[in-house]
Amino acid sequence: MTELSREYGEGLYSLCVEEALASEALEQLIALKALFRENPDFCRLVSNQALSKAERVGILDNALRGQVHPYVLNFLKILCERGIVSEFEGCVDAFHTFYNRDNGVVEAVVTTSVPLDEVRRQQLMEKLRSMTGKQIQLIEKVDEAVVGGVLLEMEGKRYDNTLRHRLNTMRQMLTSED
Repeated sequence: MTELSREYGEGLYSLCVEEALASEALEQLIALKALFRENPDFCRLVSNQALSKAERVGILDNALRGQVHPYVLNFLKILCERGIVSEFEGCVDAFHTFYNRDNGVVEAVVTTSVPLDEVRRQQLMEKLRSMTGKQIQLIEKVDEAVVGGVLLEMEGKRYDNTLRHRLNTMRQMLTSED
């Protein structure tokens, strides 16, 4: 995330907090981020300098008016007018970071070899909630290279309880010189 996207994301977040719209705006921003990733041609279109600012802003307006809150739409229009639509994802990330901080939410990225079933997911979330005292937003990843166990990244820390890590630790213990 760039300093520019952090500043813009924080500005939008502050406005939305003042207007009690932070949750609604966050949902819409996340949905737009996913939509733009799925449709990169749309982002290229509204970033195309061959079109006038008015044309690019008009495209955004026609596509999103009535679909998102006016603050979110106007925010996108500002990015478009300033030629920095490419900063949108970073702005969303910044908004999300500020939202999580103010609402006691921690993102936890868990990587396993197979998808977690509902029981294990709930057990993990409860354990993380008790560890942090905060709400947990679980982001699940599946990586077949994780032969067994769980790799967890949360609050800038990495907790590696995978079989590979445990075997490497045992190997180091057995081969270390005392």
